Amino acid sequence: MTLRVMPLGGLGEIGMNSMLFDEGGTAILVDAGLMFPDDTMLGVDYVVPDFSVLRDAAPGVSALLLTHGHEDHIGGVPFLLREFDIPVYGTQLTLGLLRHRLAEHGLDRARLVPIARDARFRVGGFDVEAFPVCHSIPDAVGYILRCGEGVFVHTGDFKIDPFPLDGVPTAIGRLRAVSREGVTALFSDSTNVEHDGSSLPERFVGEALSDVFRQAPGRVIVAMFSSNLYRVQEALKAAGRCGRRVALCGKSMIRNVETAIDLGYLALPRPDILIPVEDAGVLPDLEVAVVTTGTQGEPRSALTLMALGEHKHIKVRPGDTAVLSSKFIPGNERAIASMIDRLFLAGADVLYEKISEIHVSGHGSRRELEAMIEAVHPANFVPVHGEPRLLVRHRNLARGLGVPETEIALNGDVLEFRDGKMSRAQRMEVGHLFVDGKGVGDVESVVLKDRYHLSQVGLVMVVLGLSSGTGEILYGPDIVTRGVLMENGEEELVDGARREVLQVLEESGAQTRTDFAEMQTGIRRALRRYFNKRLERKPMIVPVLMEL
Repeated sequence: MTLRVMPLGGLGEIGMNSMLFDEGGTAILVDAGLMFPDDTMLGVDYVVPDFSVLRDAAPGVSALLLTHGHEDHIGGVPFLLREFDIPVYGTQLTLGLLRHRLAEHGLDRARLVPIARDARFRVGGFDVEAFPVCHSIPDAVGYILRCGEGVFVHTGDFKIDPFPLDGVPTAIGRLRAVSREGVTALFSDSTNVEHDGSSLPERFVGEALSDVFRQAPGRVIVAMFSSNLYRVQEALKAAGRCGRRVALCGKSMIRNVETAIDLGYLALPRPDILIPVEDAGVLPDLEVAVVTTGTQGEPRSALTLMALGEHKHIKVRPGDTAVLSSKFIPGNERAIASMIDRLFLAGADVLYEKISEIHVSGHGSRRELEAMIEAVHPANFVPVHGEPRLLVRHRNLARGLGVPETEIALNGDVLEFRDGKMSRAQRMEVGHLFVDGKGVGDVESVVLKDRYHLSQVGLVMVVLGLSSGTGEILYGPDIVTRGVLMENGEEELVDGARREVLQVLEESGAQTRTDFAEMQTGIRRALRRYFNKRLERKPMIVPVLMEL
């Protein structure tokens, strides 16, 4: 028997984490996340794996195991469950956060199976054991998978926090005990491998926020990810200590906090500490704190609207202190910098990661990654969760610690384990689905290429009506431009473009004008030359020919 392991997302990129384990009779997935778009994915809300590949790769997929409730690990679950009706295992908070997303997709009847953080259960040919890990969200776990081919450990996202806020440390002791069974392979989080030492404990942020809340001369506006519930808890505690009441902003922030309170994962320092956001303007500034979404400079996020003075209830003004308590996600730096500038221009004092210790990572740094490898003592090692440079650095770290065999796997690569040995099998093509509004998968790479091209060079549309019988010009040519000329146009350039189109029509002759495909090609070619010569630009040319 052979165990096949294939990542569907998260290896070679940040986000969209999902990995398949297939022992022949049973296949399970660990996580099914989403990825937020980069600058080239114009109009796309987020990206998820194309789970339809599993119909060929693992038609017997039997279950989904979730490590924690961050979107890059659970955001793709609705799209998986549309394809496969399988049970979903996760801890209580993880499933609580997932339920909202499933409800949005009309999947209220999904089979959700709550587990304890140290649960052990059977899924077909797999003996599954969960173990607790510290992360920036409560109730996070990794998994130990036992099957005929050995023992496999998947850490999920983790750090080794000496002062865990929930009192539950990462289960290094349990993993040392498991290592005595002989671990065939370790799949370990690579996110922070470029950082030396150990990541700071989460409680440091709580202490820093307390100082900010105490010293700020006016309102404090704290932005963070809505799923970073430990950080939300620390902000509430800091506000309570400083006599401030808290308004929550952002749909996901309000929803996640309500879920965490209902499930007992978030405690209010006093019953009346939360106030409706519309009441924030009634209280004195020194008694107000705002906890909001929008850390990545999203154009319509609550924080951006506050900075622009367009938020319905809260507008940033002199005397405010804005705190960005999150990491700058690669690809978002420009948007974040622009938002920080707007906050400064609105009069706020702004604190962010590069100048203040108001963020700590939920991922282990190099010393913690070494401690994980030393505890598990695997025969084989595969770095997961990260861009290629992170995976390579993590592999090299494992090699330096004496792990016998290491491999770099990217999305679609298939690793096989037989008799304790790891080898590569035939690669499978694993696609992405671009989610654009209500459209799922109807935006493909060619559409994104067109959108990006339009954003760079603009559009020239030629509208022309021809007689279907004689080819005579009955209407036009009208020239419409967007993103090429000023709104009122430059008449000389537009007239020149019109002459170019008429010359193409004249050279083609009336009898051949009924071949619209040939006419469109000729018009595109002529106008590309024209605009390149006159403006040194290459706009997208769209001829619209109509039979009249």
